[in-house]
Amino acid sequence: MKNVLLQVKDLVTCFALGKTRLFQGVHLLCAVKGVSFYLKEGETLGLVGESGCGKTTTGRSILRLVEPTAGEILFEGRDVSGFDRHQMKGFRRSAQMIFQDPFASLNPRMTVGDIVEEPLLVHAVHRNSLERKDAVASVLKKVGLEPDYMRRFPHEFSGGQRQRIGIARVLTLNPKLIVADEPVSALDVSIQAQIINLMVRLQEELNMSYLFISHDLAVVEHISHRVAIMYLGKIVETAPAGNIYHNPRHPYTKALLSAIPVPDPRSRIKGTVLQGDIPNPADPPSGCAFRTRCPIADAVCSREDPRMKEFEPDHFAACHAL
Repeated sequence: MKNVLLQVKDLVTCFALGKTRLFQGVHLLCAVKGVSFYLKEGETLGLVGESGCGKTTTGRSILRLVEPTAGEILFEGRDVSGFDRHQMKGFRRSAQMIFQDPFASLNPRMTVGDIVEEPLLVHAVHRNSLERKDAVASVLKKVGLEPDYMRRFPHEFSGGQRQRIGIARVLTLNPKLIVADEPVSALDVSIQAQIINLMVRLQEELNMSYLFISHDLAVVEHISHRVAIMYLGKIVETAPAGNIYHNPRHPYTKALLSAIPVPDPRSRIKGTVLQGDIPNPADPPSGCAFRTRCPIADAVCSREDPRMKEFEPDHFAACHAL
């Protein structure tokens, strides 16, 4: 596929929970179960789902912050899952992560200048301290912060400013891919809009690709070119953003859209209000994982896991009723 930067094929990530009974094997919790998607250069893919669906584990597995159990992670055509330590260092210069909590992701004992400069030291990007300081000042300006902030500490800043510092740290290495894990969920609504607008502008200037992870379809709408909907470790629908918001196929997607607050309730996508919580990933339902909360589930849903079907170009969904 032309201009594809990242391609994930049948990604599986499981965690050992220990032995369930005497003489039995180790019980596994599979947080990611056969996830596949692609991401083009300069594109944003929104990965959306409720808490516990495996979206953060997917992002961390791609960067091998969590080791995947199976599958392929192709970055510029090379399989990251087989990289050794030296190759991983090179990969991580091109692929960075923005974390959810803008305070916990910054070392409180380091100044802003040292925090943003650290990737340059790790990857030996500049030869001397002066060049590094100039690079730090430049990237702080790029995210809307003053170079004088280099001498201050993270606790002296607001949540939105701290997230800008986190973005600045990522940008120092000029990455091609950024995994943004709920980057605005801890911020006020007005600050969320500022950070999203900043990320859109930076993408246009630097031609970066984003995997934008969120539980909020309303947030993802303003930044994503395509959207993938995830439920209990699997992607249940993926399509261009316009299709997801105006012509959703899967009942779970419709339920998420119907929960978005809108000024005119009559314009809301018709769906069902989700009942109950997402099932325990360590003991998922048989067949279709969504069937326990689905208003249109029938007998076949409990027996067979639905496969992805293509309804329109690049619009796929997995549901027996479709």
